[in-house]
Amino acid sequence: MSQKFRILCSILIVLTVAVSLINLNTGFLSLNFNDFFGESSNNQIAEIRINRVLVMLLAGISIPTSGFLMQEYFQNPLAGPDILGITSVASLSVAFYIFFSYNISLPDFLQNSFMSLSSIIGSLLLMLLLLAVSDKFQDKSYLVIFGFLVSAFAGAIVSLLQFYAENQSLKNYILWSFGANNLVSRNQIYVLSILILIGIFVSFKTIKPLIGNSLGTSYAKSFGVNLHHLKLLVILASSLLSASVTAFLGPVLFIGIIVPHFCRLIYNPAKLWQQWILNMLLGMVMMILFSVIAEKSQIPLNVISSIFGIPVILMMLLRQNKV
Repeated sequence: MSQKFRILCSILIVLTVAVSLINLNTGFLSLNFNDFFGESSNNQIAEIRINRVLVMLLAGISIPTSGFLMQEYFQNPLAGPDILGITSVASLSVAFYIFFSYNISLPDFLQNSFMSLSSIIGSLLLMLLLLAVSDKFQDKSYLVIFGFLVSAFAGAIVSLLQFYAENQSLKNYILWSFGANNLVSRNQIYVLSILILIGIFVSFKTIKPLIGNSLGTSYAKSFGVNLHHLKLLVILASSLLSASVTAFLGPVLFIGIIVPHFCRLIYNPAKLWQQWILNMLLGMVMMILFSVIAEKSQIPLNVISSIFGIPVILMMLLRQNKV
């Protein structure tokens, strides 16, 4: 482990702690130590802020990891967590739930739970479909095309549902699509943590084969890499990580593309173990920072990530064009 890598990790850990503390004290009220760890009238507000920081940390770990796996497997720096259509199908599942349950009165916590559950079910169904059809596609590009077609189909159905939706249902769906992080309860965070831990464990199993895969198909086979097994693991890990976050936070755009790009700029892109760790650390810093900006400006999280992400992707395209 090089000294540069240790320094980068130390800086990112310090930044994570710093922006987390800033996030905890960002809102309409200023809280003190007793509000978080003692008996106070502001305990509920403190719990909401703690939940906000925790869910941003989890999202910062999972979304960049999903994007990192996609980019390394497809050898494309513009590949993201939604390349297989998982995010689109999760959005479609939520749209079906919101638009067809508008006349059912439920408490807010149940409404949010069922919304998340519908997103997870839709994403898992697509993940099972991807695992089933992946055997049919020997070429990686066909899997990308399949994901694109699924995304286009899901987007068309969502547009159709929006066209015929009631005003309140449409508003609820739009609010969900903005990427809210204030409504995630502690129990939902426990569920999200379990899903992400499973996804991280599967991701761990993919890093070594991805090192061989990055050197070419022939070398990977001579290195003993089971390419079919690797494809299944990448689909499983990336789908689970992106689907779980989408279920509880809504679609979070561009983070899964730009974080791996920045990590390759600041450290050797060939060292995938270190790249994976840097992706998780930098992802946590960026997600919590965007959450702070969202709270202070009252602008939705997805809008902020898009404003930041689109220029970065344009610069990536221009840089590739020069090369």
